[in-house]
Amino acid sequence: MRDLSALTATARRDARAAEERRALTADVVDALTRAGFPRHFVPGRFGGAAGEFGPLVAGVADAGEACAATAWCAALFAAHGRLAAYLPPEGQREVWADGADVRIAAAVVPPQGAAVAVDGGWRLDGAWRPASGVDHADWILLASWTDGEEGREHRVFAVPRCQVTVEDTWHSSGLRGTGSNTVRCAGVVVPRHRTYTLAALLRSRPGAARCHTVPYPMVAALMFAAPLLGAARGALRVWTGERLSAERPHPATHTVLARASARIHAAGLLLTGAAERADRGEITALAVAENRRDATAAATLCREAVDALFHASGLRAQSPDSAVQRAWRDATAIAAHAALDPDAAARAYAEAVLSPAGGDGP
Repeated sequence: MRDLSALTATARRDARAAEERRALTADVVDALTRAGFPRHFVPGRFGGAAGEFGPLVAGVADAGEACAATAWCAALFAAHGRLAAYLPPEGQREVWADGADVRIAAAVVPPQGAAVAVDGGWRLDGAWRPASGVDHADWILLASWTDGEEGREHRVFAVPRCQVTVEDTWHSSGLRGTGSNTVRCAGVVVPRHRTYTLAALLRSRPGAARCHTVPYPMVAALMFAAPLLGAARGALRVWTGERLSAERPHPATHTVLARASARIHAAGLLLTGAAERADRGEITALAVAENRRDATAAATLCREAVDALFHASGLRAQSPDSAVQRAWRDATAIAAHAALDPDAAARAYAEAVLSPAGGDGP
């Protein structure tokens, strides 16, 4: 990642405005673009970084200390660039025709709307939600069920932002600034070269950059957990500063501080290890399951830490201007994401460990 100081300063300055607008400010979006998030996983032939997961997790967490909504959109703009790299070559050339700094929003899980096969492609109709950062996107990835030779297929489509309608539907308790609105298509035709099935994200790709060979389940939870780590670190910093200036500290300050900081530190170690595994480890069923296990455990630790900090903040945290309250709402929203479901991750891990093959294989 490039220098993040401008992004963190701008995100901290505009955090309240993003909450009120329910979308990031243009200054923040420009800063996260200059920091290199949209281009992070873009293939090198288009001027992208084809980067690693470790630096991305670190950069997202840094941004999250200032504003979780900024970190969320930064992580997803990067992640969606990785997804777009699975398009056929002609589709990739179309998306990145003007360079690598293309912001891509998405609503790909679960499949929504309707896709009907037409000559040369598919026609899209209906609504997709939520699509984080869509107001500032150049393209959007949408997914629908389609009929294939082997039955129903989960198909992803790349659509220019100018061809969809965005409906202002994002009225949330947490992550308010992400602008995760609803996208609507009315007879939008997507050519065959701008689509692929989700199964492509699980297949090996000989000769591709490492970031484009890692199976989606190995890194999905990691990408969603990184903003939560940043939010937790930010909440801890603010809470600690408030305790230093408090006339009457909370009676359990020492316990809350020690436990919350330990949880957040442990979460950081888990995500760092998961990113290292994604960047350099052998890709096996067990490694994929370990990454899901560690990312969801890290998310749980961060949520628990922020929850404890919020409840030990007293009346101060009830103010709508409270940074701890905002972090608490954001952390609660992020931890509720399906990709961070600890039960689903636990089942996948148990299946990998207890399978007859012992978790070997891709």
